[in-house]
Amino acid sequence: MKSLLKALKEGRLVELPGTGKDAALEFLAHLIEAIPDIGTKDDLVRTVMEREARSNTGIGRGVACPHCRTAAEGELLCAVGWSPSGLDYGAPDGKKVHLVIMYYVPDAQRNAYLKEISGLASAISAGDSIETISMLPDIHRVREKFLDWVGIAISESLPESKARMIKLEARQAVSAVEAAPAASEAVSRVLPFKLVAWRGGEVALCADPVLSDYLEGVADLASRIAGSREFDLKDYRIAVLSQTLFAGSRKEYEAVAFRIS
Repeated sequence: MKSLLKALKEGRLVELPGTGKDAALEFLAHLIEAIPDIGTKDDLVRTVMEREARSNTGIGRGVACPHCRTAAEGELLCAVGWSPSGLDYGAPDGKKVHLVIMYYVPDAQRNAYLKEISGLASAISAGDSIETISMLPDIHRVREKFLDWVGIAISESLPESKARMIKLEARQAVSAVEAAPAASEAVSRVLPFKLVAWRGGEVALCADPVLSDYLEGVADLASRIAGSREFDLKDYRIAVLSQTLFAGSRKEYEAVAFRIS
């Protein structure tokens, strides 16, 4: 469960924007691209979407595990998205998906990936029902649930004393992330925002004041977002997740900015 523990320690457990499956997959793929040394050398969004079109990656109990394979070298990595209201994922059991665990799988790490996904599936099967997962109140409780699953998987594969030590270290690391979220590079690099545009005007809505001020100063932002699903602006890479049309030629774009410097 090394890559899942690392994702929790480095803050790659996030609340998903919206309730659309495609937008969730795109968001997590871009989150992985935001990891230093990964970048956009592989089109992770296209890889994930093509894989999902061939076979649904829902594994039941409100969980899905999409993945993107790559010929590049590197370690097994993952990012986790939580949807409080659930995604219409088309999972085999017909249930909404509340947790999406996306893996980045270099060819040399395929065995490690299969071992981890097997351990995760066993832990989930031995754990809670979809009803419990769907009722989790916040992202902190989601982290606790993942640590429970990791604990189950570790306990099944290691001597009891070593398993206890690893679980304790994992909880301490995750607690440190929660106590000091600014220290989590992955979280601080991912900034969701919305752009509302109409004939003759536009306004950016973002919780991050620095990014909000910067977006407000980009004169052609609406036309750039309308013309490309992904592009760079100064210190940010912009990924457009969705577009909603309203009366009077008004448009609302949902997007994510990733700090690239």
